[in-house]
Amino acid sequence: MELELTGAEIVIESLKKEGVETLYGYPGGAVLHIYDALYNQQKINHILVRHEQAAVHAADGYARATGKPGIVLVTSGPGATNAITGIATAHMDSIPMVVISGQVPCEMIGNDAFQEVDMIGVSRPVVKHNFLVKDVANLATTIKQAFYVATQGRPGPVVIDIPKDVTAQKTHFKYPKTVNMRSFTPVVKGHSGQINKAIEAILQAKKPMIYTGGGVVLSNASEQLTEFTRLLGYPITNTLMGLGAYPATDKQFVGMLGMHGTYEANLGMHNCDVLIAIGARFDDRVTGNLERFCPYAHIIHIDIDPSSISKNIEAAIPIVGDVKEVLTKINNELKTQKLKPKHDISDWWKQIDEWRAVDCLKYKKSDTVIKPQQAIETLYKVTNGDAYITSDVGQHQMWAAQYYLFDKPRRWINSGGLGTMGFGFPAAMGVKQAFPDADVACVTGEGSIQMMLQELSTCSQYQVPVKIINLNNRYLGMVRQWQEFFYDKRYSMSYMDSLPDFVKLVESYGHVGLLVEKPEDLEPMMKEAFAMKDKLVFMDIITDQSENVYPMIAAGAGQDEMILL
Repeated sequence: MELELTGAEIVIESLKKEGVETLYGYPGGAVLHIYDALYNQQKINHILVRHEQAAVHAADGYARATGKPGIVLVTSGPGATNAITGIATAHMDSIPMVVISGQVPCEMIGNDAFQEVDMIGVSRPVVKHNFLVKDVANLATTIKQAFYVATQGRPGPVVIDIPKDVTAQKTHFKYPKTVNMRSFTPVVKGHSGQINKAIEAILQAKKPMIYTGGGVVLSNASEQLTEFTRLLGYPITNTLMGLGAYPATDKQFVGMLGMHGTYEANLGMHNCDVLIAIGARFDDRVTGNLERFCPYAHIIHIDIDPSSISKNIEAAIPIVGDVKEVLTKINNELKTQKLKPKHDISDWWKQIDEWRAVDCLKYKKSDTVIKPQQAIETLYKVTNGDAYITSDVGQHQMWAAQYYLFDKPRRWINSGGLGTMGFGFPAAMGVKQAFPDADVACVTGEGSIQMMLQELSTCSQYQVPVKIINLNNRYLGMVRQWQEFFYDKRYSMSYMDSLPDFVKLVESYGHVGLLVEKPEDLEPMMKEAFAMKDKLVFMDIITDQSENVYPMIAAGAGQDEMILL
């Protein structure tokens, strides 16, 4: 027998049907009916953040670490617009998410009512899809469609905007088991003819390179990628978003590529004759100068999103399909047909090892001042390379990507496409709530951390013992680096003056603060921090102000035009 429920109750029951366990949000007038329905149930755990942007970042971190969609509930007007930065962050990195926003009652839409914002119009450029539900009879089906769109094909955030009167109206509740959307039918399998062409080209390579991105992580295809790479014996590089998809400690891994990638990865890309691009979108931070990108390469591109293929770089062999499905087919073909590369690539490996011998990540150590690279190396050592690492955006993000060697997928949680300062801390909250027994550390800087610092209160309320590794150089570090390189050292507004005493600040929220100023104190104090399993610990690590991220490719330069230390 179908139950008659209010729209608010339908929202909660629908989320239960989707297996939602954790919801991040902030109440307000337009969603009070939903919060009242939330009060009367026990299955969904609601986390009250201190800012709606943090709610979306926390749900984002949860989604990246678990592979499940992140769920957010915010009110209308400023609640909804505060969520936009987080939604845009998820959209740029293809993170599955369902954001439920409140709206003024239907009859007031368009009247400039109190806290009315056109959330459908505002969010349209930064969502995969959005819905405005004006009829309570359509609510359950719309929620089912939202989860389907958010998780199928190339994932992304979906907004459901619900007027307050709809949450009060009643209707019979029946949650659909499946949905059929003719306008949205992702291609998953990959065209067999294109796959056969790709295999032939791959086996003919003399200077191959495997280039993989976040799509491998999102598709849960790390196992298939690892098998593919080892079957061929080819070198592999990951993008910033793809780190951990292939074990970073493996000898076939040549490091991250791109603007701050390794010498061997970028030169390997520039000189390869067959490029196998898997779940990557040829972002500008990877390609550099488009006209000089991989000038000798026959390019194979595997991606679930047809709009990403040949958008920036023309692919000779495009394959539209889910990365996991396509790699599984290729691996099965290689094994069953006992196919091997046609050429001996030992000379190619010799060349790559010569580039690797340059040791492009070396840095000048100091006995008097802490180098930020040293802090990340220490973090890697203390956590045995097995922590979940979130980051904010800037120099600290690049150092974390370079010096923390990720051997597993979904352990590196960062804002790649949008580059959102303030992302790391709330994302760490989401990860820690998904995996309470794991070590979770947010690598941040004194600029980024102050954008979401209020979430120290959330961590107090819900006892979320993340570790915050603050690489404090008293500058907006990446801005300062660009000003040093390209603006004749005119450091306009990049110095962070009037910083708080972070130790006293975090202690005021009931957490533990540690000030680290000497290199010899770094490892023992970090061990002390991670030994406090039930405490949020903020490590304020005072680092060298003048340190820059190397290697670096200047904007508009080619992959073979790297600035080394």
